[in-house]
Amino acid sequence: MLAIRLMRMGAKKRPSYRVIVKEKLSKRDGAYEENVGFYDPTRNPAEVHLDMERVNYWISKGAQPSDTVRQLIRQQSRTQAAAEAAPVA
Repeated sequence: MLAIRLMRMGAKKRPSYRVIVKEKLSKRDGAYEENVGFYDPTRNPAEVHLDMERVNYWISKGAQPSDTVRQLIRQQSRTQAAAEAAPVA
């Protein structure tokens, strides 16, 4: 089974994460299928970038997002919807 989860990157005490698609039972930092974004919680506000087209593709193929990634997807969807709804000045 595939999972969409975080892979820790960055230096000691300065974490950043890649959002990746990989086998559910493989190691956290092992090989992965595809990198679909990144998450940097050390920035203020936290920086999140997801390729929503690829995320939706993998979910349609049966990949299950982890709880944290599910929250990031929800957050990214809201910001994209707000950006599309905002009038261009």
